[in-house]
Amino acid sequence: MAKIVAGVCSSHVPAIGAAIDNGKTQEPYWQRVFSGFEESKRWMEKVKPDVCIVVYNDHASAFSMDVVPTFALGCAAEFPPADEGWGPRPVPVVKGHPKLAAHIAQSVILDEFDLTVVNKMEVDHGLTVPLNLMFGSPKEWPCPVIPLAVNVVLFPPPTGKRCYDLGAAIRRAVESYPEDLKVVIFGTGGMSHQISGPRAGLINSEFDKAFLDALATDPSKAKGIRHVEYMREAGAEGVEMVMWLVMRGALDDKVNEVYRFYTVPASNTAVGHIILENAAA
Repeated sequence: MAKIVAGVCSSHVPAIGAAIDNGKTQEPYWQRVFSGFEESKRWMEKVKPDVCIVVYNDHASAFSMDVVPTFALGCAAEFPPADEGWGPRPVPVVKGHPKLAAHIAQSVILDEFDLTVVNKMEVDHGLTVPLNLMFGSPKEWPCPVIPLAVNVVLFPPPTGKRCYDLGAAIRRAVESYPEDLKVVIFGTGGMSHQISGPRAGLINSEFDKAFLDALATDPSKAKGIRHVEYMREAGAEGVEMVMWLVMRGALDDKVNEVYRFYTVPASNTAVGHIILENAAA
């Protein structure tokens, strides 16, 4: 059967993508950020997943404010990079896994989660930046990717508990798939940041690090954080961290923390990263 062996969480700061695309990764400001992912890339090369499920949020690229699904699962054969206003990023087209994605959709919907099934979708920096951080800049991404877009843009976003429970449903779906596949699931976005208003530039390292601790050792605490707490402590865009709970819900209750990295700032955002493995992985 297929099996989720590990989870990866990472911020998806758009300026990180711009630094990669414009050859600035070795500049002192950015080298500090990218050096924190060198060990992660080595870990990914060792794990060699057959499929990655990437939980991210769309930034008005695939969806407009006219239609904003709470959870949207990409079931297409491929997902081109989106034009976010300055042309598509120079990254490979993301190849999907339609069979596994369709199986997850059926299983999760019958498990009473109302997914939106998407058969045509462009993907933006929310998905491609974490792929760069974990895989580098290859000519082709080394494995198929199933995108799962979560609404954290338009109120109301799903609760952390709902995201965690969805992760558990995705795990059940993957484990009922008959092909022997090794799957890694990503949670992306965050950490603390606010991009507009009087608190623009807010970074709360204490909250971020406590969240990383809870994610690794006390997920029940992490999934109980309310929207208002994310916004108060981590800024308006800090609510993106609920997507990390989809990843956590797809893993064992007790996990091994493989690696953690945290730095500030990157643009006006805290950069957080963690890798968790199931004990039997």
